[in-house]
Amino acid sequence: MHNELDDLLIHISHSQQQMSRLLDAERQVVVRMAQIIHELPDEEPRFDGIPGIMDSSGQVNKSIVAYLNGIADLQEAMAEMLVRVVKETAYPEEE
Repeated sequence: MHNELDDLLIHISHSQQQMSRLLDAERQVVVRMAQIIHELPDEEPRFDGIPGIMDSSGQVNKSIVAYLNGIADLQEAMAEMLVRVVKETAYPEEE
């Protein structure tokens, strides 16, 4: 039973590492986009006027929301796995 639990924990650990790598990659994209936006001049750039700027800022907002949703999904997955592990360790089945 302990070997199965150890294998389960190892599998959970690997999957969590992969999800965190994915979220880190998304975070880096969002950070880079924020840096680019920060470098835009204060004057109105030539991005098709105000509608173009609004579209660009909307895309940045969508990226930030997607990143935050990814973090929420990661937390939810970790909580589900932790519940399973706690149940297994609290009520071990007899072999």
